[in-house]
Amino acid sequence: MIVSIITGLLLIVGVVGIVVPVLPGSITILGGLLLWAIVVGGPTGWVVFAVGGLLVLAGMAATYVLTGRTLKRHRIPNRSVIIGLVAGIVGMFLLPGFGLLIGFVVGLFVAEYLRVRDVQVALRTSWQAIKATGFGMLVELTCATLAVTTWVIGLFVHFS
Repeated sequence: MIVSIITGLLLIVGVVGIVVPVLPGSITILGGLLLWAIVVGGPTGWVVFAVGGLLVLAGMAATYVLTGRTLKRHRIPNRSVIIGLVAGIVGMFLLPGFGLLIGFVVGLFVAEYLRVRDVQVALRTSWQAIKATGFGMLVELTCATLAVTTWVIGLFVHFS
């Protein structure tokens, strides 16, 4: 029972970590599912880990592939997104609440402006990178939510 509570907390932290990229979201979910599978054991624990793990890994892969494809198509270097993420983390501490989003957007735009030296082009490429990043997060969040749902179903099966 205690392991189920700990796993539930890890899954919540993992889902939050997908939205707030300071925390390792999908990896935390995967670790929580593995912990539950090891302690609970049996077919239920390992089926939940296998299905949930595949969903989490699919979400992570889709995020990188979809986001990377969009960035490559618009010739936006990963460096700009990384600068945006770093600025977002700084912004999170300077402006609790909205600082992450504001810092990411401003950092991404500044990085793109310094790269292309044209405000209109920097605005366009920044917007494409923001959309790609947001879509990737949405796909990863959807897969993570399905993995958590798999665990909840496994809880009912295990405890009934």
